[in-house]
Amino acid sequence: MASLNVYSSLLVLFLTCGAAMATKENDQIIKENNCETKMGLPCVLEAFTSIFETGTISNKCCGELVGLGKVCHSALVKRTLENPLFKDLSPATIIAKSIQTRNNCLALIDSASPSA
Repeated sequence: MASLNVYSSLLVLFLTCGAAMATKENDQIIKENNCETKMGLPCVLEAFTSIFETGTISNKCCGELVGLGKVCHSALVKRTLENPLFKDLSPATIIAKSIQTRNNCLALIDSASPSA
């Protein structure tokens, strides 16, 4: 019985450290890439609503989202999912919606660009 408690404690410690490391990794990516300064607040709200709720994102905000870059976009979504306010959301669903939103924006930006 004592060994079960030791294993349980080690598992909790491992999971806690893993979550803390993921948070630190995302925070480091966000800081190093100045991710939080690359989009204006109105577009951040539109993108958030499109990914975490049900909403659309304008052409202008699609441009800002694409300009944010894939690394920043991914790190910001993952960091948001780590917030206890969003603990009831399915991470797989949100990540899929974030990828779909970004891909839709990429397609929109590509179709709007004059071909060379």
